[in-house]
Amino acid sequence: MPKRCDWVTQDDVYIQYHDAEWGVPVHEDRKLFEMLILEGAQAGLSWLTILKRRDAYRKAYQGFDYQAVAAFDAHQVEKLLGDPGIVRNRLKILSSINNAKRFLEVREEFGTFDRYIWQFVDGQTIVNNWTSQRDVPANTAESDAMSRDLKRRGFNFVGSTICYALMQSIGMLNDHTIDCFRHGPVSRLK
Repeated sequence: MPKRCDWVTQDDVYIQYHDAEWGVPVHEDRKLFEMLILEGAQAGLSWLTILKRRDAYRKAYQGFDYQAVAAFDAHQVEKLLGDPGIVRNRLKILSSINNAKRFLEVREEFGTFDRYIWQFVDGQTIVNNWTSQRDVPANTAESDAMSRDLKRRGFNFVGSTICYALMQSIGMLNDHTIDCFRHGPVSRLK
């Protein structure tokens, strides 16, 4: 069995996510929107809880179509609050709709959300060389700057720790520990 980052449990969902997605650079806006919404939904919960509900989120959020989500109305909010497949937290649901609207505004200004979000790392993945999971910070100057700017633009559930997790999930950072079998391959993706 290959050596993985210490945070990975024996759960197949976690293993698949770690081995195939975590730290891999993402530049497609729909996927970036998905990760923004899922990271916000994760606040106060485990990432595994959200990963196990990702298919339900994809269905509930129309494949993470940000234009469709931005148009959700009170009826759709109630429908989401009744969906047992997702985290039924009113603030998080309202935040996801608000964030879809802000996402569209960013796309209008920058052309793509990708162009906007990757500016916080100058368009290049930051490759870290952590020897232990204990070395990985909860936030950095880059995630602080991202959080401040997203909040200034009206986004919710985008604190610096959530932004750091987003940066990890979309490959703006390679935080695989150096003994993890994915560190080298993901580093070469930058």
